[in-house]
Amino acid sequence: MSAVKPAIHWIGAGLASGPGLVSLANKWGEATVWDMTLDRANFLAEQTDHGATLHVQELNIRDDASLQNFRDTLNAGDIVISMLPAAFHVEVANVALSEDCHLVTSSYLSDEMIALNDTAVDKGVTLINESGLDPGIDHLLTHILVDEAEKAGVLGQGNEVEFVSYCGGFPAEPTPFTYKFSWTPLGVLTALANPAQLIKDGAETTVNKAWENVSDIAIHGETFEAYANRNSLPYVEEYGLGGETNIKTFVRGTLRMAGWKTAWNDIFDIVDNASMDDLRELSTRLWEDHQYGEDEEDRVLLYVALTCGEWSASLTVDSTGSGWRSAMADTVSYTVAEAVNALMEDRLEPGVQAAPHDIAEAKRWLDGLAGNGIAVKAVGIEL
Repeated sequence: MSAVKPAIHWIGAGLASGPGLVSLANKWGEATVWDMTLDRANFLAEQTDHGATLHVQELNIRDDASLQNFRDTLNAGDIVISMLPAAFHVEVANVALSEDCHLVTSSYLSDEMIALNDTAVDKGVTLINESGLDPGIDHLLTHILVDEAEKAGVLGQGNEVEFVSYCGGFPAEPTPFTYKFSWTPLGVLTALANPAQLIKDGAETTVNKAWENVSDIAIHGETFEAYANRNSLPYVEEYGLGGETNIKTFVRGTLRMAGWKTAWNDIFDIVDNASMDDLRELSTRLWEDHQYGEDEEDRVLLYVALTCGEWSASLTVDSTGSGWRSAMADTVSYTVAEAVNALMEDRLEPGVQAAPHDIAEAKRWLDGLAGNGIAVKAVGIEL
């Protein structure tokens, strides 16, 4: 580790940033938060412990002078966290690379980000992505489950394999609509019409729209609705199950409260035939009608389960919160903070990567999350 402590530069003081950002300032003594508007950043600066400092700076990523001012503050080895929309991550990554700085995001790896790997390795810096809730904690839990299955000797034996990883955020108290929004609903609406790939009944399957394959799932005595999200198939190899010859189910997806499909039926009809202008209009209406109240509790539920023949185990995160310490903010930003802590302590290899595969490192992150109130319930194994 460098003799000079790296500086922490967190871009974006939005609703998913607060807890992790404040924890980093408290742990390392100081950090800097950059945003276009400073009201929320100043609020977060007031939440730090006595003796810690959260510096507040203005940054407009689209303004050349503002971006140059940000560049001028960076030193080699510093850590840049991008909590901007995913479309900006590669742009921020290129700024970080040009100044020999590390990068952390909570978003999915993109092809454009992966293309920066050789440059990052050459410079000895780490660009770590998929370090939030989902993707993020789900990866940690899955790597641990697969490691336990390997130690139990049930992989590579031709056993039937069933794997599910489902995550969702929703109101802690049920509502007729079954859902509330923390930010603009447009992203949720557009994602509903995206196709998803999974393994179902032993065959690779494509679901064209989320609502076309909703199933009930029981989790610790409660029933939820679940559907596949994005493309699960590359994760068969990523999770170390590529050698399995008898995978019956493999799906990464989204959890919703019971009754979601019925409550949203009219919305599906609109999304199915809508123009982008129609979706923006619907998004505005949903935001007006179904956003969280100031102190209303939200809930995050992440459930990962693996069955190999007679062996089975599951790991679950079930968290609630409110205000700037919402469950979504806690689970996303504290995981981002674990990635930053790993970089501060020089525990990650250079290059472009996702949340760690290494079991000892994954458990270290989970220990850090537990210290911030995010516990994991284990069934069938011991953590």
